[in-house]
Amino acid sequence: MKIRNVSYTEKDIINDIVSIHLNTFKGFFLTFMGRGFLNLMYRSYAEYNNSGILAAFDGNEPVGFLAYSGDLSGLYKFMIKKRLIPFAWYSLGAFFRKPTVFMRLVKAFLKPGESKRDEKYVELASIGVSPNAKSKGVGSQLIDELKAKVDFNEYEYITLETDAIDNEAANHFYRKNGFVLEREFVTHEGRKMFEYRFRGETGK
Repeated sequence: MKIRNVSYTEKDIINDIVSIHLNTFKGFFLTFMGRGFLNLMYRSYAEYNNSGILAAFDGNEPVGFLAYSGDLSGLYKFMIKKRLIPFAWYSLGAFFRKPTVFMRLVKAFLKPGESKRDEKYVELASIGVSPNAKSKGVGSQLIDELKAKVDFNEYEYITLETDAIDNEAANHFYRKNGFVLEREFVTHEGRKMFEYRFRGETGK
């Protein structure tokens, strides 16, 4: 298994990552936004400074990915500034399919500003593994690679959010990989969520 960063110019690999996302997050909001929207989003993660996509390869085929950012607010501003028109186009299609999407999208883009903190941290935004690579440790290897990349002298912790209800497998997975439950909260849509954090060793 090889794990490496993905460049925003590697369009075929990003398209494969989108396919993994669609298979992993069936029924989720971002999945509803469609393949075109997800392609733009993951290309932005791969291009923006302090953000990135790690991909796990079995031969030449991506079998898992992890998207992260050390500046989520800046990343979202970058997305809007650089890719506003195509994002708007794909959002319009989703809006016609389901009008309530508009407010969900606005809240999603406002979230990084609302959750701004004094300390610096890295957000583990998304992680997915291909169905044919489940139970092979791919997700744990991706998280280990992220932990190795983060300079904990600069960043206080890695954080992630996941559903609290009917999501025991994911919650067990994060706890197994060293993440500690920090808080519980409820979203605007009424979803109960857990926030986990991982604090690495520093040289301070």
